[in-house]
Amino acid sequence: MHDGERPWLTELRALFPNDRVSTNPTVLEQHSHDESYHPPHLPDAVVFPKSTEEVARLLRFANARRIPVIPFGVGSSLEGHVVPVRGGISLDLTRMNRILDVRPADFLVHVEAGMTRTALNRALARHGLFFSVDPGADATLGGMAATNASGTTAVRYGVMRDQVRGMTVVLADGRVIRLGGPYVKSSSGYDLKQLFLGSEGTLGVITSLWLRVFGLPEAAYAARATFPSVRQAVEAAHAMLRYGLALARVELVDRTSIRQMNAMKGTTYPEADTLFLEFHGSPAALEADLPAAEAIARDGGATAFEIEREKEARDRLWEARHHLAYAYLHAHPGKKQLVTDVCVPLSVLADGIELARRELEARGLEGGVLGHIGDGNFHTIVMIDADDPADVARAEGLHEALVRYALSVGGTATGEHGVGLGKLKYQAEEHGEALSLMQAIKRLLDPAGILNPGKKIPLPPDESTG
Repeated sequence: MHDGERPWLTELRALFPNDRVSTNPTVLEQHSHDESYHPPHLPDAVVFPKSTEEVARLLRFANARRIPVIPFGVGSSLEGHVVPVRGGISLDLTRMNRILDVRPADFLVHVEAGMTRTALNRALARHGLFFSVDPGADATLGGMAATNASGTTAVRYGVMRDQVRGMTVVLADGRVIRLGGPYVKSSSGYDLKQLFLGSEGTLGVITSLWLRVFGLPEAAYAARATFPSVRQAVEAAHAMLRYGLALARVELVDRTSIRQMNAMKGTTYPEADTLFLEFHGSPAALEADLPAAEAIARDGGATAFEIEREKEARDRLWEARHHLAYAYLHAHPGKKQLVTDVCVPLSVLADGIELARRELEARGLEGGVLGHIGDGNFHTIVMIDADDPADVARAEGLHEALVRYALSVGGTATGEHGVGLGKLKYQAEEHGEALSLMQAIKRLLDPAGILNPGKKIPLPPDESTG
């Protein structure tokens, strides 16, 4: 045992091969943070399991000693989910990255939790299939299930919750449970898998997933429509949805964000509030839909409508959209991001986006607004100096104003990023009496409080490890 090490580390190393337990300072630092502005905290150790049985072994060990365990994928989350705020063990699942079964006839795939979505799609392409959830980052599928991830394609295909047919979960005491399976529906028992979806590693560790997949569309076309205002862009998008067009993605990028995108990616998109659209279907159907989409956009005030039929141009458009957060970071070296994530009813979405723009300007903050406006979820990217308390306070004030607005109109504090640390203080206001039931479930499944303590559900300090 080295100076300063926890006494239990010697026992832990005896449970796994030497390359599976690390206290290397670089490895600890890599597991101390995600992509949020929340301060990093070092774990005491990082463990790399290769099977469900090894995860169970680790949790039995940790539970008996009340050691915190924080499941970790690639660290792409935005709310501090994987920050080990009470030390303990960061459980890195990336070596559990196999495809266990592909069933093209059933439109199903069985994967380990550490596989990333792009690796899965590369493997599925040879079967003419794809996995639809696209949060932008190349996240692990277990992490995506743990946060109920969403993204640009949710308007057509749904969110992570809609794609998970079954899962294997290891509970805090090491018990292994299998929920759901390779079937479409069931009325048997309680649907416990829905409880673990979005639980952010606080109730159990997801180790494998049965996922719904889709046939690759025969054709995919993209389009950009520019507008004088975000309200006109939002209203045009909703008109397209009402018309029943074959929309797979409906994204808003405001003019400030377009400017950042052009600067980083070398694109020359007009600096105006813009809809990024994608259509999936047969070529004949899409050729009929595109003129209708353009007519709706023009009627709604669009100043331009550009169609991209070639894959290279489409990929360039969506790469620019997905890398927008990095474009802001590139333009503001040394700063970090606070990214808001409210989701509101579609009827008041434009009001919420306009509020976000006003709050940015009134507080003197640098950032922009973008969103999955087909499902009412929008983000405000706010650049902050994490070492300047006044700057952080201004950004958190904007965040709070948007959450309060969302809750006042029947919306939610988080549409897809999850609670983590960043939205913990809003849980009582959003859920009311239901929060006490959530706390009871946490106590039932994790009585020692070892699983990702301090996240998702607020608990009294004496009910958490550390």
